[in-house]
Amino acid sequence: MSAANYDRVLAETHATLTRIAKDYAPAVFASSLAAEDMVLTDLILKNKLAIAIFTLETGRLHAETLGVLTAIRSHYGVDLAQYKPDPAAIEAYISENGLNAFYDSVEMRKECCRIRKVEPLNRALAGNKAWITGQRRAQSSTRSDLAVQEDDATHAMQKFNPLADWTEEQIWHYIHSNQVPYNPLHDQGYPSIGCEPCTRAIQPGEDIRAGRWWWESPDTKECGLHIVDGKLIRIKPAATEIPTS
Repeated sequence: MSAANYDRVLAETHATLTRIAKDYAPAVFASSLAAEDMVLTDLILKNKLAIAIFTLETGRLHAETLGVLTAIRSHYGVDLAQYKPDPAAIEAYISENGLNAFYDSVEMRKECCRIRKVEPLNRALAGNKAWITGQRRAQSSTRSDLAVQEDDATHAMQKFNPLADWTEEQIWHYIHSNQVPYNPLHDQGYPSIGCEPCTRAIQPGEDIRAGRWWWESPDTKECGLHIVDGKLIRIKPAATEIPTS
């Protein structure tokens, strides 16, 4: 790993987060509690930036993922806001289709993601001027053109991906160098972690998102948080980029 390049991306990310807190308040960070998100969590909390952090508690997360919330509380003294799906919508989906209907078709899987992730995200973003994600270009082919800052017309706000240019190696260098808590599933072959029934460990040489919705084609592997009308939200880059429910 190039030390100079690492120092560059770290400085740029810190500057981006500082600018968001200053120019786009109120802003929120949508954390999946994965490794990338823990880097951003550490940078935000350690530097006392005025950016609220929340997570989407889908109701089907791994116990290890939920354990990250406890680790954050212990390490930083902070409880993250948790946004959960509408119980009535969950009940209706299961009643009509079955608990694991997401295995039956891409449409059924995306509907489950809509209920458990997209709708809660919309509630979490309401009233804010900007939101932040831990997405990186290197994560998958669907994110190869990811910009650091985007115009998110769907939510009428700016969207930031401060880690867009980071490599996997740089993420883990930051975590280990700064003793940042992280999901233990990462040490068990899970580089990308979503809901428990939709995530598996990967084999050596597989794409880092191969374990997400592994039964689907690679070009459908997004949950809808970054999709509008069936397309990834990749609107042209901008000219410059909570209470518990």
